[in-house]
Amino acid sequence: MPPLSNSLAELAARVAELEAERAMTLRLAQTDSLTGLVNRGAFTSGLCERLEAARASGTSVALFVIDLDRFKSLNDSLGHHAGDLLLAEVGQRLREDAEPGELIARLGGDEFAVVSDNPDMALRAERLVAILGQQQTIYGRALSPGGSVGVAMFPKDAQDAADLQRFADMALYRAKAGGGRRWSLFDAELRAESERRRTLEAELRRAIPAGEIEPWFQPIVDAMTSRMVGVEVLARWRHPEQGLLSPAAFVPMAEELGLIRAIDEAVFEAACARAAPWVSEGLIDVVACNVSPRDLLDPGFSRKLIGRLARTALPATALSVEITETFLLSDLGLARRHIERLAAKGVNVALDDFGTGYSNLRALMHLPIQTVKLDRSLIDDVGRDPRVSKLVASLLHAARALGVRITAEGVEHEAQALFLRSAGCDRMQGYYFARPMPADDMESLLREMNAPEERLAVAI
Repeated sequence: MPPLSNSLAELAARVAELEAERAMTLRLAQTDSLTGLVNRGAFTSGLCERLEAARASGTSVALFVIDLDRFKSLNDSLGHHAGDLLLAEVGQRLREDAEPGELIARLGGDEFAVVSDNPDMALRAERLVAILGQQQTIYGRALSPGGSVGVAMFPKDAQDAADLQRFADMALYRAKAGGGRRWSLFDAELRAESERRRTLEAELRRAIPAGEIEPWFQPIVDAMTSRMVGVEVLARWRHPEQGLLSPAAFVPMAEELGLIRAIDEAVFEAACARAAPWVSEGLIDVVACNVSPRDLLDPGFSRKLIGRLARTALPATALSVEITETFLLSDLGLARRHIERLAAKGVNVALDDFGTGYSNLRALMHLPIQTVKLDRSLIDDVGRDPRVSKLVASLLHAARALGVRITAEGVEHEAQALFLRSAGCDRMQGYYFARPMPADDMESLLREMNAPEERLAVAI
């Protein structure tokens, strides 16, 4: 039997070994594997500790949030491995430049953060911008992506870590909007914007169940007969104080807050219910609805949409669901399942923004897509710029050869309408024919223009 002292020594050694392993595991869990910096989780914990210490001592803390300016384009052109090398080099330079006691972290992607108690906040921010602008050599190429920095101060700007990060992010967005390679400090102007956004957020959450987000409609016109054959559904917010708000005023916030799905569902059901009688009376043939990319990433999206449609009186064959080309590229398998499921129920599937960069003809060949919508960016110069006109004509020819209907959106001038009609476009929509309008106005216009004895008289 071994001496007791030997057993105790072995036990102590084993405990020490386990403690070392535990410390290593904890360190790895708190470290970003690419840069060796603190990761987001450890950063959040560390920031809270720094703020508590500063509160107790009556000192201030500066949070610098950093974002590279051209990282995505460099990553796309050089490849992800080159992008990783670039991020690792940025992390190394931030570490080497760190002042005593600073917390340096990689928050994810190309976003970094520095927590500092340096009283000369402006000088520190300028030094960070200079570091990010230094040239780096990746795969033999000299790169200088540059970076933007947003700064917020504790306790002057915020009293807790969540607000401090939010305010630093707002300052960062302003720096990037100003062209990048600069820094911006959270100030009274951004505070007023923050309060406005908070108020708008609360109002938006209330507006959805209150029915303030309502469907508007824009006519879709047959290119040959000039008859209104359909409507596209658009969302408007009838704010009780600010009046009518366009999607640009609330959709980005709704997407950030995860409310866009609730808005889409409310507008969809209201639009289908209102437009169903127009279809049954033969005033129009189709109701077109846009789908959020976030909804499309939901594997159950198409089933849920079919279920919501069944709760309305609109026939499936009268519904056109518009999806973007970029979604096809992001997840073709999921897109196929959605499209085939909808098509099996009789729902028309339209490919939106066609011609903006991908023109995925392969998708038109292998998926049951019945319609493509030419993007308005192409329509702007059609009939005026010969190169654009040739491009549009070739897209029309390719889609027509595949038996796909073509709708041009954003038609604002007679010359555009004349060219599109002569080039074989099937349908058009835009301000030249009518602007988006509320349901009552749309119904009145349809009854006036699409009555059996009347047809829309547009000189094209």
